[in-house]
Amino acid sequence: LRLYDPQSGRILIDGQDILDLKVNSVRRQIGVVLQESLLFGVSIRDNISYGGLDADQEAIESAARLANAHAFITELENGYDTVIGERGATLSGGQLQRISIARAAIRGAPIMILDEPTL
Repeated sequence: LRLYDPQSGRILIDGQDILDLKVNSVRRQIGVVLQESLLFGVSIRDNISYGGLDADQEAIESAARLANAHAFITELENGYDTVIGERGATLSGGQLQRISIARAAIRGAPIMILDEPTL
């Protein structure tokens, strides 16, 4: 993410030193899932699509499958239209992380950083 530049050594992305790349270019290539998932009190569909605002239902479901979230989502009464409550209050910690992983995956970034996710 280039929040800090390396003090020694180098970090390469596809063989290029990150110091030679623009910060925005580096950040577009990285998806991040934090241990404490931040979700909004809207539908699961909307929470996933925040990662790719132009995403259609097929892309949303594909990202959910990649994150192993599709099965539990479709078991919910309203499926992808289920409103999850503020900060995802109606879901388990593992379910929250899977939705966060789907949100990161929908961006299609080639690098994903996972901060202690439960898979």
